[in-house]
Amino acid sequence: MNKEPITINGLQKLKKELEDLKNVQRPKVVEAIAEARSHGDLKENAEYHAAKEQQALIESRVIAINDLIARANVIDVTKIENDGKIIFGSTVKLQDLNTEKQINYKLVGQDEADIKKNLIFFRSPIGKALIGKNKGEMIVVNTPSGEKNFEILNVEYI
Repeated sequence: MNKEPITINGLQKLKKELEDLKNVQRPKVVEAIAEARSHGDLKENAEYHAAKEQQALIESRVIAINDLIARANVIDVTKIENDGKIIFGSTVKLQDLNTEKQINYKLVGQDEADIKKNLIFFRSPIGKALIGKNKGEMIVVNTPSGEKNFEILNVEYI
């Protein structure tokens, strides 16, 4: 069983989602299946088939979350001494040398990643380029839109 790094926040979100799936979504779908069954012939019953499909999606997500929680290696970067090195969970301030824009990224696990919130998967191209680097270093990242050059301005363990 491979341990999967996750932040404290990421683990809390997973537990909250699991609780919602078990206590809210699952009972709703069971109710929808019972309602659809009461309409008679199940072969031609679109509501029944849609509810059963929804039930399968919920159950597979419950299994996936339970697996993630079981394999979770919770990393609290606030408890680690900041020596300026980029590690899982650290927040990095970068200067895009092509556009001069500054951007902050937090390196997180796959389930936590959300580019809209600047949470990037630590195994993504940018994540891989950042891990192990230090404040002040330059990095080159090959992205789908071409080569990008960054300077690491700051590293925080927050």
